[in-house]
Amino acid sequence: MTHKNILITGGAGFIGSHVLRLFVNKYPNTHFVNLDLLTYAGNLENIKDLENKPNYIFEKGDIRDAGFLKKLFEKYRFDGVIHLAAESHVDRSIENPLAFVQTNVIGTVNLLNAFKDLWKEDFNGKLFYHISTDEVYGSLGKTGLFTEETPYDPHSPYSASKAASDHFVRSYHDTYGLPTVISNCSNNYGPNQFPEKLIPLFINNIKHNKPLPVYGDGQYTRDWLYVIDHARAIDEVFNKGKTGETYNIGGFNEYTNIDLIHLLCDLMDEKLGRLKGQSRKLITFVKDRPGHDKRYAIDATKINKELGWQPAVNFEEGLSKTIDWYLANDKWLSNVTSGAYQKYYEQMYHKR
Repeated sequence: MTHKNILITGGAGFIGSHVLRLFVNKYPNTHFVNLDLLTYAGNLENIKDLENKPNYIFEKGDIRDAGFLKKLFEKYRFDGVIHLAAESHVDRSIENPLAFVQTNVIGTVNLLNAFKDLWKEDFNGKLFYHISTDEVYGSLGKTGLFTEETPYDPHSPYSASKAASDHFVRSYHDTYGLPTVISNCSNNYGPNQFPEKLIPLFINNIKHNKPLPVYGDGQYTRDWLYVIDHARAIDEVFNKGKTGETYNIGGFNEYTNIDLIHLLCDLMDEKLGRLKGQSRKLITFVKDRPGHDKRYAIDATKINKELGWQPAVNFEEGLSKTIDWYLANDKWLSNVTSGAYQKYYEQMYHKR
């Protein structure tokens, strides 16, 4: 690690917290600043174990505020940025598309401008790393995989906003010579994920015997990536990736939603000591959401061949670990869903 001051945006969120933990512990001589607005999905309890580390500091702030970012970049003089902060839930984007434009597009451009303006044209040894999603590629048929050359074809306001931010990052590389790299990942799962997403939502619902709402016929297919494997991949891309390049990160774990839910139900029954098949009775098919992509699947050959990364955890192992974490961290789940972590923020950082 040659960078001395790195900004990680969204570090109190799901993926960001795992990236921060890996980087802060692995690179003790590098200073990391976690910038997070602490919206509903940002939770300081996710990174409580880092708060006393000498190479870590938290800054609460909004990437939509260009003036704030300018001051932050001047204060810390970041020579590296790992940009994870984003609105990320498709259902929310359908309800409020403009919020996704403001955070994912304008917020990203604000960061690019702050980085560009700080270093002018002296970009030697600098890097802006933008984390994106496979959803920008649209939907696959029954065969084929997304590669780094797949044309963009976003179908939801969320994926459109991420596609736009990807294009801005590439344009800043081509127009201003900004050293950038992008990665597009498949569906993440694992500890600390906010329970609006499928796996933590269903774990929580099964535990409390609530209905499991399944869109359409449940045949939508996703490629699942364990979040700690994703953090490892981000480490490889940041330190060894070629500027101007894109790397697709996938788990090689394709499951239809209904098959995933059946597996989840059966594992939960086993871990909760219930009769096999009991949780499957909670499955309730609901009206499909608009613009629902049928299948995503990542070809991660490039990152494997060029950077030597591959997932270490298969889906059943990762899902079992994830369930165990949520069952062992009921207090975390209760706090997140009740908003009690806001009190923790006030107690820990109000005077800073």
